[in-house]
Amino acid sequence: MAKEKGRKLIAQNKKARHDYQILDTYEAGLVLSGTEVKSLRQGRASLVDGFVQLDGHEAWLHNVHVPEYSQGTWTNHSARRKRKLLLHRVEIDKLESKSQETGHTIVSLSLYSKDGRATVEIALARGKKEYDKRQTLREKQDRREAERTISAIRRKQRA
Repeated sequence: MAKEKGRKLIAQNKKARHDYQILDTYEAGLVLSGTEVKSLRQGRASLVDGFVQLDGHEAWLHNVHVPEYSQGTWTNHSARRKRKLLLHRVEIDKLESKSQETGHTIVSLSLYSKDGRATVEIALARGKKEYDKRQTLREKQDRREAERTISAIRRKQRA
């Protein structure tokens, strides 16, 4: 069997970028059971409620939903079990010290397969206030309108 190459996106948490201000991102491996790997290869997962908790110098990913493998037997995994993250000690220490500050949390941004291995992108984030969210949406909308106007002008010039 040929080894997988490249990066294949499995799941993405778009809401995290809306609800949080991303301060720093990290890439971490996941400790998975066999049926979890097969379920992820089918592209089935949800990161919506996912967050990282640090305890005993270990990082654990909570509330990530990986549905049971359809052809699995009694050895199937629990869908919302906590999964251990593989990070370097320096990264864990840095995350632990930063997450102690008020308003900071560690959220999962995306889950992907990198060279055949399940990898999750996590971020140290600070929660946005409601007015910050509205401001971000307004800026995004203004950017889109400007791009539409520019493209309309270019179309008129070509004709």
